[in-house]
Amino acid sequence: MAKKVEKKAAPAKKPAPVTKAAPAKKPEPKADAKKVYHVAKRKEDGLWTVKFANGDKVIKTFKTKEEALAYTDKMAENQGASVAFHASKGTNKGKIQKR
Repeated sequence: MAKKVEKKAAPAKKPAPVTKAAPAKKPEPKADAKKVYHVAKRKEDGLWTVKFANGDKVIKTFKTKEEALAYTDKMAENQGASVAFHASKGTNKGKIQKR
């Protein structure tokens, strides 16, 4: 008769430690990159518009240049940005002036 051979159970393996994936990091804006608001007069209706530099979307429109600049100055101060406005009359017409 054949002897029964008992099989020994393999030693229990320790489960691999669970590591959490690091959350994806958002790219930080460059320190020297600064927001710039542009104030310009729209030809179609004569309203003054406020936009970001290189932006297509108008943030807000105003009837007067003074209203637009007051609003933009306040926004720029709150967000650490600067303001550039486009002259609509005179010798500087069409040129960008910094505030």
